[in-house]
Amino acid sequence: MTLRYQIIALAIIPLVIAILAITSFITWQSANLTQDNIATFQQNMLKAKETEILNLTHLALSATQTTYRDASADDQAAKDKVAAILASLDYGEDGYFFVYDYDGNNIVHPRQSFRHGRNWLDLTDPDGDKVIAELIATAKAGGGLHQYKWQKPSNGQMADKLSFVVSLDKWRWVVGTGVYLDDVYAQTAAANASMRDSIKNTFVIVVLIAVPAVLVVFTTCMLLTFHERRLADGKLKALTQRVIDTQEEERARLARELHDGISQNLVGVRYAMDLAGRKVRTDVNEAASTIDRGVEALNGAIKEIRRLSHDLRPRVLDDMGLTAALQALCHNFQERTGIATDIEASDFVDQLKPEASTALYRVAQEAFTNVERHSGARHLAVKLWSEDGRARMMISDDGTGFGEEASPGGLGLRNMQERMAHFRGLLLIESTAAGTTLTALMPKSANMQPHDQVKAA
Repeated sequence: MTLRYQIIALAIIPLVIAILAITSFITWQSANLTQDNIATFQQNMLKAKETEILNLTHLALSATQTTYRDASADDQAAKDKVAAILASLDYGEDGYFFVYDYDGNNIVHPRQSFRHGRNWLDLTDPDGDKVIAELIATAKAGGGLHQYKWQKPSNGQMADKLSFVVSLDKWRWVVGTGVYLDDVYAQTAAANASMRDSIKNTFVIVVLIAVPAVLVVFTTCMLLTFHERRLADGKLKALTQRVIDTQEEERARLARELHDGISQNLVGVRYAMDLAGRKVRTDVNEAASTIDRGVEALNGAIKEIRRLSHDLRPRVLDDMGLTAALQALCHNFQERTGIATDIEASDFVDQLKPEASTALYRVAQEAFTNVERHSGARHLAVKLWSEDGRARMMISDDGTGFGEEASPGGLGLRNMQERMAHFRGLLLIESTAAGTTLTALMPKSANMQPHDQVKAA
């Protein structure tokens, strides 16, 4: 995976993770809130059921209170009358009153007549609860609620039942009634199912929003990447072509210099040597002067070779540093062109990397070439200084400013700008009819590190 795709992945993956985390948190929080609401709803329904059976029990006791109060402990007629009243007080499809004595014998059960007169003390429900024994114990303890499993008369299925029982101590009876809780649990299950469906729908909605959003971001990044790559490829091709053009121009310049300068001087030396050879055979005195002219021509060729070598890579830049190299460049430029050239470098502290020094030197060379070819200046000034540890160079002339051949979009200026941009530096150009000022600004990152300075020393 390329760096660009890694960056895109690093941008999209956190977004996806954040969306999933937010969605999960919202889902979890919604589920907890809904569960709390459902639990509260179930508790309220159970409370309502408890209140209902308490009221029903008090109603039944009120209906039998007079008979029970006036009867004796062995008044069978009163017992039969109370039993009949309780058997008749059924309500709804599954609502009824039941009566057991303390020994576990059934006295009243209007929905399950087969239980009448039989002992059910050892009856247990599917959960292992000894139902009748627990109801009797609860009634003896002063009455109360007890939950267990019991067959539902309407459908014959086992269901959870909540009963309230009280005791009639004089007769050693347990009287009670109850409600089945399957409808409560059914409503709770329905609420849970509705909650799950709601959370699922919420999650689906979030996904339907988040996934297209991520796809849009990814597609946008990919389109921008392809667009930037096309631009970069175009710039790379243009840069490659500029490099090729520059190489060809430099080769043509060197060819002209070799042909017009060194080659002509060497041809002159050869002719001088030929002439000197003939003179030696005929006139020794004239041979000496001919040899002198040949030596002079050879010296000119040597100087021309040194000049070309200096233009290609000045040795003084490596040996003595940027200040000395620029001073030599200014001196040679003034000698060659006759343009008065001054340099001021007293405030410069050379801490630059060798590559950065070369870049500034090449910028100065290109600027001098532009001045010589296009400006028509009579004076050129170079200032080299350091400001807060940053190298600065300013070159100004009193020429006519940019012409057609040295416009800001020209190859020479582009080369200078690219050299500065390589070190994250800036090249500022101000050109008017009164002259041109070029300022090169190097950042601190172009300076040598302390350990590199020690090695250089």
